[in-house]
Amino acid sequence: MIKNFLTVGSWTMASRFLGLIRDQLLAALLGAGPLQDAYQVAFRLPNMFRRLFGEGAFNAAFVPLFTATLTHKGKHSAEKFANESFSILIATLLIITILGEIFMPQVLRVIAPGFSYHQGRYQEAIILSRITFPYMVLICAAALISGILNSLHQFGVAAAAYISFNIVGIAALLWLTPLMPNAAWAAAWGVTLSGIVQFLILWIALQRAHITISFSVPKITQDIKQLLKKMAPGIVGSGITQINLTVDTIIATLLPTGSVSVMYFADRINQLPLGVLGAAAGTTLLPILTKDIHKNDMASALNNQNKAIDYTLILTIPAAFGLFALAVPIISALFGHGKFTPDNVYASAQSLQAYALGLPAFVLIKVLSPGFFARGDTATPVKIGLATLLLNFFLNLLFMKPLAHMGPPLASSLAAMINVFILAVILYKRQALYIPRALIKKISVIVFCSIIMACCLLLVKIFYFSDFIEKGLLYRLFTMVLLACMGSVIYGLLLQVFGIISINYFFIKILKKIVKK
Repeated sequence: MIKNFLTVGSWTMASRFLGLIRDQLLAALLGAGPLQDAYQVAFRLPNMFRRLFGEGAFNAAFVPLFTATLTHKGKHSAEKFANESFSILIATLLIITILGEIFMPQVLRVIAPGFSYHQGRYQEAIILSRITFPYMVLICAAALISGILNSLHQFGVAAAAYISFNIVGIAALLWLTPLMPNAAWAAAWGVTLSGIVQFLILWIALQRAHITISFSVPKITQDIKQLLKKMAPGIVGSGITQINLTVDTIIATLLPTGSVSVMYFADRINQLPLGVLGAAAGTTLLPILTKDIHKNDMASALNNQNKAIDYTLILTIPAAFGLFALAVPIISALFGHGKFTPDNVYASAQSLQAYALGLPAFVLIKVLSPGFFARGDTATPVKIGLATLLLNFFLNLLFMKPLAHMGPPLASSLAAMINVFILAVILYKRQALYIPRALIKKISVIVFCSIIMACCLLLVKIFYFSDFIEKGLLYRLFTMVLLACMGSVIYGLLLQVFGIISINYFFIKILKKIVKK
């Protein structure tokens, strides 16, 4: 599990760093204004369906069924099931795409009502959304292939393929912008083109794994009925999550122009640890838990789940405190150039701090959810999702006026905390989660070390870098890296002092591997 976790995490980290370069170009070329807002809404629309049909309910239901079919019935039956699933998925998404292209103005009036007060931004969002919407079909098909490869324990190729999204996006911004009316158009075309590239990479990887899938006339077979049955609660559950995000978007479009943009850039920073740690843990844990449960090895399932909690929190908790302490330096160094003004930097930093409060909860949701999915229970997370949906909506309305661009991120963080608490309680009551005292003690020490680290960083920032935002770009980048390294060293030394890690043991292991090679 550690090997797979590091494989997925490493590729995701590489993808996120490339994503930062892409976002820096977006910030420099578009700033945090009406064009940026229009592009962000246009990108969120296909992304919403991707999370709903691709990486959400479909994969949560498909991966355990495909794994079980492969284990008990063999490769031929598993391949047949994959073909049937692929045909149903693509047929459904093509219909949604055609309808979306036709009724895009009406769709945007629902998910971005604030845009209708600014006709230029509204018309631009319609055009950009029509360009990006086909990405949904391509990326959902790619997600299905990724699910198959993950079930075969080929995590590397599936994780690596997503790097192409940012590579194509960067290329589009650099090379297509001069040929387009503006950079937003280039970015939108980059989204759809990246979907084609990702699908082709994964398709080739699947052929090399000697699994062939093709589109045929969709048929509702017995296996597909079982898939749809498992998917139904998951679609509702994923739908609830997407409604949460849609609520955030609706609220953001009703806030002053630029709010959608500053929240986006804050979320991109928050997504770095969330994507690397949360997605890696959830992706690798689901097939492992599914195997343990099919073998009726509950002790191994509990142990693997605790390992995932341990591995993620030892990095996620300090990341959350670090992001909160260094929000302004991070946003300023990464995005504070070109059309992205100092006011945009401060607003985005405030949103990042609100997101950072919920970072451990966001990651734990991805770690605990496989505990339900692996057991074939996709209904319980739906009920929990309904409760958190109502909470998120209420908190958004409560925070909208007093907190502005901080409102939606804070509402999402608080809702995530409640979500993970309920997930943990239900798993514990079902004897599907048991956290030993040693792990609780370890997490408490991690929190304490993270607080000390954050306080040290805040003091250094206040006394030595108070005029940080007024300096040049290279100075800000160097200072951000320096502060981040300083925080890492302080945190590592504190863990050593409290006996959580052994630096000597770590280096000895590395030296042994070098000698062996």
